[in-house]
Amino acid sequence: MTEYDAITPAATLARVRHVHADGAVYVELRNGLFATITGGEIPELAAGDLIFIRSDNNSIDVAPRDLWPEELWVGVIRLKRDDVTILADPNGRLRELPTPKDIFLREGNTVEATDSKIIRVLAEDPIKYLDLPAVDDSTIQKFKTTADSNLSFDDFGGLHDVVTRARELIEVPLLRKDELIKIGARAIKGVLFTGPPGTGKTMLARIIASSSDAQFYEISGPEIFSKWYGQSEEVLRKLFEDAAKQERAIVFFDEIDSVAGQRDDESHEASRRVVAQLLTLMDGFTPNDNVIVIAATNRPQDIDVALRRPGRFDWEVHFPSPDRFDREDILRKTSRNKAIEGPLPYAFIAHNTEGWSAAELAAIWSEAALLAVKDGRAVIIDEDCIGGFERVSAQRQRAGLATGGGAV
Repeated sequence: MTEYDAITPAATLARVRHVHADGAVYVELRNGLFATITGGEIPELAAGDLIFIRSDNNSIDVAPRDLWPEELWVGVIRLKRDDVTILADPNGRLRELPTPKDIFLREGNTVEATDSKIIRVLAEDPIKYLDLPAVDDSTIQKFKTTADSNLSFDDFGGLHDVVTRARELIEVPLLRKDELIKIGARAIKGVLFTGPPGTGKTMLARIIASSSDAQFYEISGPEIFSKWYGQSEEVLRKLFEDAAKQERAIVFFDEIDSVAGQRDDESHEASRRVVAQLLTLMDGFTPNDNVIVIAATNRPQDIDVALRRPGRFDWEVHFPSPDRFDREDILRKTSRNKAIEGPLPYAFIAHNTEGWSAAELAAIWSEAALLAVKDGRAVIIDEDCIGGFERVSAQRQRAGLATGGGAV
């Protein structure tokens, strides 16, 4: 059995970080927290001293310095100068240490260090502090949309001038690339679809992809963003690399303003990086890359101005709200696959839906189908159509939208 004369009560080990002129002592605890000691009998202390703090009698004793050995940690070199080197530690804090004379360092090295010096180089490249999910084929696959062979231009109601212009800018370059190259025409890289929500921007992009047999990639607004640093840019790079391998491809960004908004001092860093990456990728296209990027937005003024420069989204197709003739065409085409009976009041509804979008007009058939089933019918008749119009109109009123041009 070991004998001893005495054992003192347990104490907390701390390291003095600063002694203020008024006598307050600021100390660091082993768990990384900081504390302040004021008043009472405090011995003569200096920064770097170790002390025991005893809670039983609120006393302080000086402790041997070797009780607090320097801990090793791993960091990445962010800046190297002849006299000092700046490292980022695992918590993301920047540390300044003397540049060693006997170790060759460069920016990006992963090194082992203590609070006072760099010990050695562990890797030439920076390590990732987190095991990030891999960006692989399965990641890109979720953005791919299989072309719908049943979808054609006959399914798109109204806006005939818009359809014609969009086909010129997208379908013709994809299908007749070689002829345009022989002529020496400047390649069309990006086309911007603008206009109110529900006017058919996404639908027309899908139809053009189907008609030109192009692989369609659909990115819906913020889903491109990753919580991991740098992974959003990596997804974009992989996506564009995959598109370049296709015979022809369309990359479609819905709500591009939420992905590539104006860059300023208040912009989020992740958004600025994504915009910069998108610019780089579009500038990297060659005439042999049979890829066209389409971006849709109802707020073109919010898009970063750099995206509107030549060679990027310098072509624009505007989707206006449909006029009366467009609305009647939309109603007829969206009802073609419905079970209907007898003549329906297409012209009447078209006349009374000024300012309605194609999506709102199509919603009439969903309401009409509910009314038909409720009345025990398997077909839509004229009174269902009118009832569907009234329901959607009432919903627009509740949403604060302007009503149509007439009353039922």
